[in-house]
Amino acid sequence: MNIRFAETKDVAKILDIVNYEILNTTVIYDYKERSYEYQLNWFEQKEQANMPVIVAEIDGEVVGFGSYGIFRPWEAYKYSIEHSIYVSREARAKGVGKQLLTELITLAKANGYHTMIAGVDASNAGSIAFHKQFGFVEIGIFKAVGYKFDTWLDLNFFTAYFKISILNKITKVKDI
Repeated sequence: MNIRFAETKDVAKILDIVNYEILNTTVIYDYKERSYEYQLNWFEQKEQANMPVIVAEIDGEVVGFGSYGIFRPWEAYKYSIEHSIYVSREARAKGVGKQLLTELITLAKANGYHTMIAGVDASNAGSIAFHKQFGFVEIGIFKAVGYKFDTWLDLNFFTAYFKISILNKITKVKDI
């Protein structure tokens, strides 16, 4: 398995993974498939904000991706990020998510972030256990904040904290 920074050529595969989740799961609280233009714009905004988008490849094929961004757009949140990881259904249970999250944590620490946040659908026991394996702690549940597949959805929030000096300068993400 190879973990690397995503490139524009990866946007189509990222879109395939995202759209599967939108149409078939409660992993993404959205209803309609996204367009290539939408996903490309998301990717370009991540690049402009110096936020990483990484992909996992097996045999040269993108099978998962991860990213993070500032938790909220106000200055006092500048040390807190929220991450997302998605793995194609064919590549699940092969360690792809673990590799992606390990790399995102490494990048977050290297870039001076203090808090990493995960929003996880409360019915997703696998993702909840996955985050706990990495030391994430549940900090709260937002009840009935989503509605999909004729069901009200609860959203769990988890955090992991990293030791940093607030004097660290947050810099552009470095190459893996």
